[in-house]
Amino acid sequence: MAFYTCTLNLAIDLFIETDELKPFVVNRTKDDDIQANGKGVNVSLILKLLGIDSTALGFQAGFTGNHIEDFLQDKQINTGFIEVPGLTRINVFTQVNETKEEYKLVNKGPTIPDEAIQSLLNQINQLQAGDYLCISGSFPQGVSSSILVDIAQICYKRKVHLVIDNSSLAVMDCLTYQPFLLKPNEEELALWFGKKIHTREEYIFYGKELLKQGAENVLISLGAEGAILLNKEGIFSGNSPKGKVVNTACSGDTLLGTFMAGILNGKNMEENLKHSLAAGSSTAFRKGLTDFSDVDDLQTQITIQKEE
Repeated sequence: MAFYTCTLNLAIDLFIETDELKPFVVNRTKDDDIQANGKGVNVSLILKLLGIDSTALGFQAGFTGNHIEDFLQDKQINTGFIEVPGLTRINVFTQVNETKEEYKLVNKGPTIPDEAIQSLLNQINQLQAGDYLCISGSFPQGVSSSILVDIAQICYKRKVHLVIDNSSLAVMDCLTYQPFLLKPNEEELALWFGKKIHTREEYIFYGKELLKQGAENVLISLGAEGAILLNKEGIFSGNSPKGKVVNTACSGDTLLGTFMAGILNGKNMEENLKHSLAAGSSTAFRKGLTDFSDVDDLQTQITIQKEE
């Protein structure tokens, strides 16, 4: 068994902290940090911290793409990125202390040529039965959302466990190919079903619909409200611990990576969800990904409820 992550639109994220943010003047920052990023990259980094090797796939471009590859290789994470023209994007996240606001500026990324898309599909077509593929994040320019369905078809045919963390409506077209896990948030769930969803009962109702239509596991990420997990073993829900939120950009990736590590390590569902919620919150409470140093303490604030 091998684990692969796929980030179609890699990124370098620039995190900025400033006391105030005013227009038309020079704003002096209090702190800054540059991180190799992309949702699948984050999952690979979390898996590595938890002792699980993975190979990161996707498209890289220019010196920014090379920086991400060098960073991952320095972390002893394998890469199989496909080189494309242009530059891998740089995103900017700004925390303003005075107003307690967070600004997220996310760029489009390079345009991906058709031959590079086919090369990626060829890579995925080489995966073996029992492997895991986690595809996360947005689509770069030149890549249609229908690539999700192409990937789902390949994984179904080759008996690869497909994990999807993507907001596109194309996710619904993947359900017939029985993806192993979907990780929607509340906005994505509402988008997929064209409904306004507000209550826990509604989250559970539409999560069950995803199971009925083919998903094996559904992990609904609800931010400060915690998460709900649905599968054949039942319905599990847990709250998020309290703390000062610094950066929400990578908390969902941490939740997903930690949860997948728990599955591979044979954790029971309650323990796995609690650990994953604590890890996701730990990332939200700091500028970068968690190092798991405070996760045990955060777990003490979390209660997992199960219903059949």
